[in-house]
Amino acid sequence: MLDTIQRPHQIAHPDAFFIGGEWVKPSSTATFNVPDSATEETFLTVAEAQAADVDAAVVAARKAFDQGPWPRMTPKERAVYLNRIAEGWASRAKSLGDNWTRESGVLNSMSAHAHLGVSQVFKYYAGLADTFAWEEKTKSAYGQPALLVREPVGVVAAIIPWNAPSMLLAYKSAPALIAGCTIILKASPEAPSAAYIFAEICEEAGLPPGVVNVLTADREVSELLVRNHGVDKVSFTGSTVAGRKIASICGERIARVTLELGGKSPAVILDDYDIGKAAASITAIAPMLTGQVCSSLTRIIVPRSRHNDLVDALAANFSKLQVGDPFDPASQMGPLAMARQRDRVESLIATGKAEGATLATGGGRPAHLNRGYYIEPTVFGNVDNHSTIAREEIFGPVLSVIPADSEEHAIDIANDTIYGLNSSVFTNDPERAYAVGRRLRAGTVGHNAFKSDMSIAFGGFKQSGLGREGSIEGLHPYLEAKTMIFETAPAAAT
Repeated sequence: MLDTIQRPHQIAHPDAFFIGGEWVKPSSTATFNVPDSATEETFLTVAEAQAADVDAAVVAARKAFDQGPWPRMTPKERAVYLNRIAEGWASRAKSLGDNWTRESGVLNSMSAHAHLGVSQVFKYYAGLADTFAWEEKTKSAYGQPALLVREPVGVVAAIIPWNAPSMLLAYKSAPALIAGCTIILKASPEAPSAAYIFAEICEEAGLPPGVVNVLTADREVSELLVRNHGVDKVSFTGSTVAGRKIASICGERIARVTLELGGKSPAVILDDYDIGKAAASITAIAPMLTGQVCSSLTRIIVPRSRHNDLVDALAANFSKLQVGDPFDPASQMGPLAMARQRDRVESLIATGKAEGATLATGGGRPAHLNRGYYIEPTVFGNVDNHSTIAREEIFGPVLSVIPADSEEHAIDIANDTIYGLNSSVFTNDPERAYAVGRRLRAGTVGHNAFKSDMSIAFGGFKQSGLGREGSIEGLHPYLEAKTMIFETAPAAAT
């Protein structure tokens, strides 16, 4: 096993918060210890925000929006800063990747390259300064000169989860910043390092004070941020349970809200597709981030006559996956992020067995690993779509194979869930893929594989969320549309 505990976290101010353009002392001595997922040893300790720290961050963001230069800059002027952030992000890719691996268990071979991609998110939104329609000339129904202008929504509370903090941080912060919003970024206690490094990058980029503020808080204090009337919009990624609470709070005061929540995404295997190819495709993506991915394909729906063949193929593939140290190039899957998550996955595996599903492979901890939050890749067959493991998001490398009596039945099963984030259709016929895909109630439909592309749009139907992130669709939630109708046209409307 490789020695991961000696790797430095490379964070300059873990004992402080970034508020109002400065690193400030917290209001208390409370801290969070962050364990290395592969060793269970603490590798980072950060300050824990209290109510006073949240209030200070909101005041700073509010001042920066109401009185500062940021919202009054042109998009082109703001784009200069976003490009600086992109450069800073790329220069810190290694430390960002190493920390992500230690916090979540993601393979370092993936995390090292992912952060170079995150840099491109800031470049993309910087590029919209020149191409997006910030003002549109038009006329009223009565022929008067008019403008449709798009202005920043205000102060944004961006709340990010522990599984993929850098990417989700970028898809919230980049569109908010180019729009002219100011931000309070609330990091997860389990994975705060990306937010801290982002604050350092923003400081180096010279953003005006209060435009970006960063702190780490647990649920109770985070709720105070959501309730704060100085916050105009909340953008949250996390569990559906937490999302319901946030939506309720925002509804009370009509705050804007974007929610990217959980999933229990179906892969619908049609009768013309090769079972071996389907199993290989699903196996290739299932270990990603040890299954801690909201859009993972975890309900595998297959014709009943082909069920046993698919279960056997998946079990054979899963049993060969090399589980081990996420820094080891030979590893194909690392650990879960934390003890709490492993306990949850183990509990749901036990429930699956108790409710009558057939455990085809996995289900325990790897015998060769005596430390770290590891779990075996697991496949269940003969799963009832109304059983617990078919209904609840497990957030681990656990697949449920569900038999269907017909194509129509398969579509019904796929849609019989409170979620609607991702899906895939496996068929050799693109016309069938289109026809079935149009009937799936999900934000993304892939063909013959797990597919997701935030450069187009990402988000869910039903209780998988509200709104979209990525591309132009991800910019609109950070803007308010204003109609201006003139008696005599100003220069901007001519």
